[in-house]
Amino acid sequence: MKTDSVFKRAFNDARDIVVGIGSGGALPSENELSEQLGVSRTTVRKVLSALTQQKMVSGSGRERSVTAKVKALKKYPLAQTISVADQVERRFMEWMLRDNLVPGTIINELDLARRFGVATTVIREFLNRFQHFGLIEKKPNAGWLFKGFTTAFAVELFEIREMFELRSARAFAALPGDSPLWRSLESLRKEHTSLLKDIDTRFHDFSDLDSRFHDLINSSIPNRFIASFYDLITLIFHYHYQWNKHDERQRNEVAIQEHLAYIDALVGRDSSTVEYACRAHLVSAKLTLLRSTSGYAVAAIGDVKPGRGRGQ
Repeated sequence: MKTDSVFKRAFNDARDIVVGIGSGGALPSENELSEQLGVSRTTVRKVLSALTQQKMVSGSGRERSVTAKVKALKKYPLAQTISVADQVERRFMEWMLRDNLVPGTIINELDLARRFGVATTVIREFLNRFQHFGLIEKKPNAGWLFKGFTTAFAVELFEIREMFELRSARAFAALPGDSPLWRSLESLRKEHTSLLKDIDTRFHDFSDLDSRFHDLINSSIPNRFIASFYDLITLIFHYHYQWNKHDERQRNEVAIQEHLAYIDALVGRDSSTVEYACRAHLVSAKLTLLRSTSGYAVAAIGDVKPGRGRGQ
């Protein structure tokens, strides 16, 4: 099942970029837009063509500029911007939550395919992504066995996440001033500030913002293996964050404030401050996850100090 979700998601993101530039401002090059939007130049050209047809952008090549205010330009609905794989992931998490999936549950590919309205190959590809992490096990002639998520797994996961993200955060802070990633970071800062103002009614929107924030940081050093690892992190974290509804609004508010401090540290470019902000946020995330899996098993977290975090 093919969709144009990539284009629609890129169009929505490009609209936000154009709004930020304002009427009369020059657009980034196709290469810069490709990096900012995380899509191919072919998709970028399709997006620019759509904006041009709607008379929001004029010019061509390196001479494109914003010709009108685009705040009234409607975005595509969120549901249309999600890929089939992401739709399966979200529906799988919802299914786990609704059916209270417990370790030892047998997962049937055909049953899930019928539930989600996709081919069994899509379900199989999704489950295969997580088999080698030990969360799901293929049983001959018996479907898939859901093995569950333990405290020990959470601790091991965080050891790897901390190494990866600290590496990426240091690299991000060292980016040249003209890197398009800085513009993307500033755009995310505005989204965080906006969400914080409406936290009482929009706190559920944090999961998507959280994913995009950490994806941006890790994009400072593109690595396909790290990207695959973060797919697993996204699944696990968002599943358990949704499962643990206690203080969800307060937890998300704190996380937004931690993200803003993290962004300030990156912009400041001081390595010790960046490391402190990164570790402080990861510790909070780790605490939340451990509370979801082990009833406040927090002994393994340790202290957070600039340059002296766990594992150093």
